[in-house]
Order: sequence, then structure tokens, then C-alpha cells
Amino acid sequence: MKTNDELIDDLIALAFAEDVGDGDHTTLSTIPADETGRQQLIVKEEGILAGVEMARRVFDYFDPSLKMTVFINDGAHVKPGDIAFVVEGKVRSLLQTERTMLNIMQRMSGIATMTAKYQQRLEGLKTKVLDTRKTTPGMRLLEKMAVKIGGGENHRIGLFDMILIKDNHVDFAGGIPQAVAAAKKYCKETGRDLKIEVEVRNTEEIDQALAAGVDRIMLDNFTTERTREAVEHIAGRVEIESSGGITLDTLRQYGECGVDYISIGALTHSVKGLDMSFKAC
Repeated sequence: MKTNDELIDDLIALAFAEDVGDGDHTTLSTIPADETGRQQLIVKEEGILAGVEMARRVFDYFDPSLKMTVFINDGAHVKPGDIAFVVEGKVRSLLQTERTMLNIMQRMSGIATMTAKYQQRLEGLKTKVLDTRKTTPGMRLLEKMAVKIGGGENHRIGLFDMILIKDNHVDFAGGIPQAVAAAKKYCKETGRDLKIEVEVRNTEEIDQALAAGVDRIMLDNFTTERTREAVEHIAGRVEIESSGGITLDTLRQYGECGVDYISIGALTHSVKGLDMSFKAC
């Protein structure tokens, strides 16, 4: 299994392969090989900045001789006109890295901004916003990194780092007791220490999950009234996550029910990138 750093390097390599191909012929034909210059990242929209360290990795990957001077770090609140960093070096390298860097930074900053907006709605409550696996293929690590920068928490990264028994697993396995028992047996036999979460649809399934000894219960598509009842019923015995159809407008109502987490697919699957540009200076 590849490390996170290896996966990120693969993403950067693929991004350049699909963008530069066999050469940026516009730049190669118009800019002398030895010309040097400076470009600056200009923020054009208010939000949370994310991806500065990823931008550094992009520049280092393409041309280690590029020099980056950072003025604003990941997680900072930014406004139009702010200069996040300046990069100096070969103009050809600056021009060829521009779009890949901007694509990553705009996406990550949009996710961090959205996450901060959701988490702010829960101010004063113990509830934390979680991301999901509804991510852009290949960019999951960066998008989940952006959620953390925005003040949220990561759910499982993929199918490998947690056991989440959903309704289809329950139905195919013959029920919650059978599914959880099989999951525990699998972990023991394979030497894995994985948390087990179960998605439930009613009070009967909550009781089955509690009796089976799970680590977290997911209340899927529960109303706020049913969520409040479920929280009282579970009475702090395991972690509780709300999921399914929860919006920015209804978020706090669910948080006030006393759940530990609320998972929001919209943090990553339909976010708008934060506007910014990379201009000569």
C-alpha cells in the first residue's frame, strides 16, 4: 500500500502529464530558457486559504530551483487583494506550474472555506463536522486535508482504515449482530485494530448495535426529533454520528440534539473553488 506522500506525488505527476504532455509549446516558443522572473498568488475572494504547502510541493516537484516566499499560511482568513506568496525562478517553470498549482489551491481553499462555514454554525456545541468519501477521484487526500484546515474532522480516509457497516452490508449479512460479529472476527484473524461503526434505521437496530459492542452509531436520515430520542436512548455509551440530507440551515438543530458528529458530503462533492490568480510582479 502506498504512503500518503507517494499518492500525492502520483497526483502531481498525473496533473503535469495531462496538462504539459510533451511540452508547453506556447511557453517553449515564446520564453527564452534562461529568463527569470517572479509571480505572486493574489486572493480575489474572501475565505479560508488552503493548499499553500501543496503549492510548495508542486513547485518543488516540477523545478526544485524555484524559490517560494510565503506571507499567508494555510488556515488563515483571507480577503480580496491579499498576497499569499511570491515565487521566483525560471519563467518557463512559473508558467508551466501555474494551472496545476491554482487548480489545487482553489479547490482546497473552497473546501476549507465551506467547512469553516459549517463548523461555525456549531459554535458552542461539542458536535464536529465530518467529511465523507464523496470526493474527487485522485484528490481525496488533498480534499480531506482541506477539511481539517477549515476546522472540520476527517471520517475514514477510504475503505481500509475503518469498518462502516451500512444498510446494504446489514441486509446482505443477515442483520446487525451477524455483521458486527463477522467484522470483529475478521479484525482478530487479520490482526487489524479498526473502529466499527454501524448505520441504523430505527431504535431496534440501535439496541442491536449497542449489544454487539460497536464504537459508533450512525443515525441515517433521522429527523431532529428522532435524533434527540436516539441520543437520549444511547445515553453516551458510544459515539453518535448524524448523516443524510443535513444542510447548513438544519445543521445546528441536529447539533443541539447532542450528537458527536455530523457528516456532510457537500463539503467536498459540490464545493465552489475560491477565486485567486497567479500574476507576474
